[in-house]
Amino acid sequence: MLRSEFELILNQTLSPSRFKDYAPNGLQVEGKKEINRVVTGVTANQALIDAAIEYKADAIFVHHGYFWKNESPQIIGMKYRRISSLIKNDINLYGYHLPLDAHPTLGNNAGLADAIGLVNRSGLQIGVVVEESIGIVGELKEALSANDFQALIEQVVGRDILFERVNENKIFRVALCTGGAQGYIEQALAVNADVFITGEVSEQTIHIAREMGIHFVAAGHHATERFGVKSIAKFLTEEYGLDAAFIDIDNPA
Repeated sequence: MLRSEFELILNQTLSPSRFKDYAPNGLQVEGKKEINRVVTGVTANQALIDAAIEYKADAIFVHHGYFWKNESPQIIGMKYRRISSLIKNDINLYGYHLPLDAHPTLGNNAGLADAIGLVNRSGLQIGVVVEESIGIVGELKEALSANDFQALIEQVVGRDILFERVNENKIFRVALCTGGAQGYIEQALAVNADVFITGEVSEQTIHIAREMGIHFVAAGHHATERFGVKSIAKFLTEEYGLDAAFIDIDNPA
């Protein structure tokens, strides 16, 4: 598949023009014109690039790419080593941030909601999307105790979580937004969620949860944002016959 066709497929699927994002979405570092082998991962760190080189990948697809707003434009040090590795090995780098969070079937939030088993879903507006919400509000098939809910989430993300329990009420209505969305706990309150799930936690988040009476879960930025890149690898393989593989570079954060 030609590089131009590959990017067209990604843009048609993820619709990046709908988003006001913090980094460019699409092709970030240009490599070879022909793409047959693809590695997907959460972040374009050196370990993922090295794994892609070993895999003989033509392209890397990530959620966290390069050239974020307010970062230094200098290509030196760590940034130089990463980008030079891509260029020397003729590997294309594609990054899709908010578009991958928001996709209704392939996205991070959709994947987490699917894994939890949420039904009767609607959007959780967090104020950065032009046309639709990124987060999700839904219901469990049956209400769970706090202990059972914690066990479910830890099974889904494969790690221990931070779970701030604020009462003994069972959990039924769930709001979630993956990654660093802890600042949107009040949007979860506005839709009467029993719990808000995201990746990270800030000091003030716990106070809000306690004082407003909403359970809070920080399940890991990396852990909650593996779903989208896994789905993209499967999508590229099943729909377009590419050799696409998700590679997980573990991160406890």
